[in-house]
Amino acid sequence: MGLKPQNKINIKNKKAFFEYEILDKYVAGLQLQGTEIKSIRAGKASLPDSYCQLYKGELYVKNLHISEYKFGSLNNHEAMRERKLLLQKRELQKLERKLKESGLTIVPLRLFMTDRGLAKLEIALAKGKKVYDKRETLKRNDAKRDMDRAMKV
Repeated sequence: MGLKPQNKINIKNKKAFFEYEILDKYVAGLQLQGTEIKSIRAGKASLPDSYCQLYKGELYVKNLHISEYKFGSLNNHEAMRERKLLLQKRELQKLERKLKESGLTIVPLRLFMTDRGLAKLEIALAKGKKVYDKRETLKRNDAKRDMDRAMKV
């Protein structure tokens, strides 16, 4: 009768939903060092400026900030280093084809922990929004918020 740990780690990239139109989502594993996973478990990670890039058939996430582990010694990690994403080969090939054919990009949406204690990164194939699309999104969100307020009263 063992107790399962409560996995409340769910770090979101809210900026991505505003800046991009999400087309397709994937869940990728992260290749991490020991102190990095400890920092993620402590909730010390940030996604807003991060992006993904294909290099020699492999996918890397850049500008993903994972703070240094405060109890780490000389073996502590760099906060902004490139980290390899672990995806199936056919998923990588599909992403590579889509990136070549049109002006799409890959952005991280959220960083979370699985029940087994593994760190996963949800990434999305996305298309950049134009300024007028962003305004439309803001108008829609404001209208929805106003309707929800009216429904409460």
